[in-house]
Amino acid sequence: MSKKKSSPKGKKAEMLDNEMIEKPVNKVVTPAQQETVDLNEFRKTAPLSFSKMNYKLLFIGLGINILGYILMIGGAAEELDQFDASALFSHTRITLAPLLIVVGFAIVAYAIMKKPKAEPEAETEV
Repeated sequence: MSKKKSSPKGKKAEMLDNEMIEKPVNKVVTPAQQETVDLNEFRKTAPLSFSKMNYKLLFIGLGINILGYILMIGGAAEELDQFDASALFSHTRITLAPLLIVVGFAIVAYAIMKKPKAEPEAETEV
């Protein structure tokens, strides 16, 4: 059996190791880490995600959805031995109400996705 000795580090490698131990390494700080913002100050100056127009569209879409669901209600037989197909399968329940619900959901989705317009900053002159 032959025992192989691991070769010792060269002098250059030892010098590099010693230099790294002796000299501390400065941390790299990005500009984003240097600037700190107070959370309360940010809340006062940050714009809201929704504008008044977004809220109006959202409530209009929800109203259309509710109207569609209300139009779908009904068509039940008053007596168990009767079947009124015209009341159950009316044009309003089969076509109009589902169409209103889909349109309402589309308006709600648009209201959520719509970006509010940026308000121009007012400059004050002294």
